Amino acid sequence: MKNNRRGFLKKASLLGLGASGMSYVQGCGPKKQEVIETPLSKEWTSDPEWLKVKYGAWSGPGVPVGPGPMDGVLVKDYAPKSTIIADETFIPKAKFSAIDAHVHHYTEIEAGGNPKQVIKDWVKTMDEVGIEKSVVLTVATGKEFDKMVDYYLTDYADRFQLFCGIEMEGIDKPDYPERAVKELERCYKLGARGVGEVTDKGFGVSRDQSLKPEERMHIDDDRLDPFWAKCGELNIPVNVHQSDHPSAWTPPDVYQERTPIFQQFNKYGTDGLTYDQLVTYLPKLLVKHPETTFIACHLANLGNDLKRLGAMLDDFDNFYLDISARDYEIGRQPRASAKFITKYSDRILFGTDMGLDKEMYQAWWRLLESGDEHMPGRVWWRYYGLELPDDVLKKLYRTNAEKVLNWS
Repeated sequence: MKNNRRGFLKKASLLGLGASGMSYVQGCGPKKQEVIETPLSKEWTSDPEWLKVKYGAWSGPGVPVGPGPMDGVLVKDYAPKSTIIADETFIPKAKFSAIDAHVHHYTEIEAGGNPKQVIKDWVKTMDEVGIEKSVVLTVATGKEFDKMVDYYLTDYADRFQLFCGIEMEGIDKPDYPERAVKELERCYKLGARGVGEVTDKGFGVSRDQSLKPEERMHIDDDRLDPFWAKCGELNIPVNVHQSDHPSAWTPPDVYQERTPIFQQFNKYGTDGLTYDQLVTYLPKLLVKHPETTFIACHLANLGNDLKRLGAMLDDFDNFYLDISARDYEIGRQPRASAKFITKYSDRILFGTDMGLDKEMYQAWWRLLESGDEHMPGRVWWRYYGLELPDDVLKKLYRTNAEKVLNWS
């Protein structure tokens, strides 16, 4: 791949400032976060911070506040029906044939005991909604990856591409780097054309919370250098899941941004790395391995800070994004998101990461192609359509995937 050496020495030595002057490095090493319990019985309507967060410059609701039957409604049950009369554009099929760069061997595929039939039905759904190919991030090695090859490549090699995982046994052993590379080469020979989804949510890529902090292996660990180098040599991209949505490291209290269903992902108070620490590792990795292509899924979990994310794209030519499972991030800031996707239209891939349902795909088409407003979303934020132009849609849906992924 193209290796842009622009500012390489500066980045390699400092890794503190991007091209825009924004700091990538905001912390180092794990630290214990103090758990703060929020009193449930507090009268929040008189709290100045609460008023500012809830109402902004409006200073309050503008009407008298008093008790009523809704006082007993739980946040997790709240599902308001909007009275907005707005356009509802139904888009049954993507405007241009699409490549879904982020799917998995989902639990429901195995649940009924007949995975090959479920996959056959999935292919039919793909035909109906305009998905030409799907990239299955299996995270698998060994016999589990062999099973994925049988499921997807035996009958549907023209509809699915497989990514393998990283060998995680004995990461503390001296021969680990060699074994990891050997398994990668084996999977490649069987049909793997990428690696991923490589996930680090604070406890290392093995995700083993029983390990001591100093034993955990993060994405820039020297033990993985031969593995990343081999990916570059084989010309196969790596899908990296760095961190998680930043709200996962804020207390699950009245100020929590996402709905209670996401509290299962909350890391506040754990001994894993914090959000600010985790997002420093990917820039280091990009510097160490400029010949390897990395795709940061979920907008690198920086979709809440598009300026910072853009600075990284400006600095690293081997860095790409997918938008999977971040419909809520782009849908709640449609103007900024449309400008961002247009500006970096050569660097962003379409992906879903949200199951097999036909309606899910069609919800994506409505979000990306229409100008509809006030659409229901998966969190509790309403979405607004991006109405992306055709040239941008073509790149997002397929051209970038054709360029970045290895189809040999």
